Amino acid sequence: MSVNSAIVIGGGISGPVTATALHMAGIDVTVFEAYPGPAYGIGANLALAPNGVAALEIVGAADAVRALAVPASKSSMSVNGKRIDLPGLENIEPLRIIDRADLHQALHDTAVAKGVRFEYNKRLVEVEEHAGGVTAIFADGNSATADVLIGADGIRSTVRTLVDPKAPGPTYLHMLGFGAYVDCDLDLEPERMTFAFGKRAYYLYWPMPDGRVAWGANLPSERYYSLTEARTVPAEQWLRALRDIYAGEDPGEQLARATTPEQLSVIGALQIMPPVPHWYRNRLVLTGDAIHAPSNTSGQGASLAIESGIELARCLRDIDDPARAFATYEALRRPRVEGVAARVARMNQTKAAGPIARKAMQLMMPLMFKRMDPEKAFGHEQRFRIDWDATVRPATVNA
Repeated sequence: MSVNSAIVIGGGISGPVTATALHMAGIDVTVFEAYPGPAYGIGANLALAPNGVAALEIVGAADAVRALAVPASKSSMSVNGKRIDLPGLENIEPLRIIDRADLHQALHDTAVAKGVRFEYNKRLVEVEEHAGGVTAIFADGNSATADVLIGADGIRSTVRTLVDPKAPGPTYLHMLGFGAYVDCDLDLEPERMTFAFGKRAYYLYWPMPDGRVAWGANLPSERYYSLTEARTVPAEQWLRALRDIYAGEDPGEQLARATTPEQLSVIGALQIMPPVPHWYRNRLVLTGDAIHAPSNTSGQGASLAIESGIELARCLRDIDDPARAFATYEALRRPRVEGVAARVARMNQTKAAGPIARKAMQLMMPLMFKRMDPEKAFGHEQRFRIDWDATVRPATVNA
C-alpha cells in the first residue's frame, strides 16, 4: 500500500516545496494551481527565518532564494519613537527578506528543474475517493488521479473543507497589510530591521542595498477587506489613511509621505489560522497555510510551511500506509506550529489594541524587550533543522 503518486493542490510556497521533496523521495507528483502561472498577481514581501532557509537547502532552493533576498542580521524595536536594539542569536544565518513573487518563482523554477510537473488554470472543485486512490476534478472539467492528494492551497483552502466540512476558517486580525519600496532620506544601518510600535499603529522598515527603504504597514480596520476588495479601493485613498494613522511618527510619517500610489502594494486583510482539528482524512492531507498560518509577527509563516512540506514527504517516503504516514506527520508538526502561534498571540494583541490598552502595553514593552533573552525566546524555533536522511518511525498514535 506504499504511495507512488501524489497530487499537490496549490503552487505558492508549500506546494512546490512539498512536490520537490516528494519527487526526491521517488514519488511521482504533479502540482495543480488555480492561477494562470507562478507568482500570479501577488506582491509585498516576507521574511524567511534561518530554519526556513535551512529547510530550503534540502530541496536545493536555498542559494536561489539567497540571491534574491535581503539579509537582516540585526533587529530593533521602536516604541513611540524610542529605539531598542535587540540582541541576536549567535552563529546563525540572518533573516532573509524576499518579495513573495520572487520566492514563488524561485521555488517553482527549482521544482521544475528537479522534474516536477505543474499545471495552471486548474481550480479544484471536487474529489472522488476510491479503492487505492483519489481523483481530483477541476473547474475546467479535467481530472487527475493519484494515490494521495495534498492540499497546499492556502489559508482559504478548498481541500481543508473536503477533509472536514466543519473545519474553522481563518481569523481576521482587524488589520490590513500594505508594503512599499520608497526613496526616503533616512540614515539607516545596513541589514537592520526595525519593528515600530507607533502611537496608533504598528509598522516595520529596513534599508535596501540600492538605497531605497522598504516598509510594511498594519492599518487597523474593523472592516474586513479581501485582497480583491482592498485592491478596488484607489491607492490614493489608502495612502491618505496611512498618512493620517502615522502622522507624527518618526519615521512612519516620512515613509508614508514618501510612498506614491504606484509604489503601494496592497495585501488586504491580515489573517491567521486557528488550530485545525483534522489535518487529514483517508488519502487527503493538508500542509502549509491550509492548516497553520501564524501571524506575520511570528516571522515563521513561510518557514513553517516549507518545513511541513518536507516532513510530509519524509513520512510518505518511509511509511507505507498513507493514514499512518499522515498521523505521524501531524504528530511531528502540530506541537511545533501551534507553539509558534502561541508565542506571538500576545504580540498580535499589542498590534491591534485600542488606545487605552495600547498605551498601557507600550509602557511595559521597553522593559520587556530589554530583558528579552533571544535564545530562550526563539532560539529553539530558528535552530530547528530537519534531518532528511533520517528514517521516520511511525508515531504511536491512532491513524
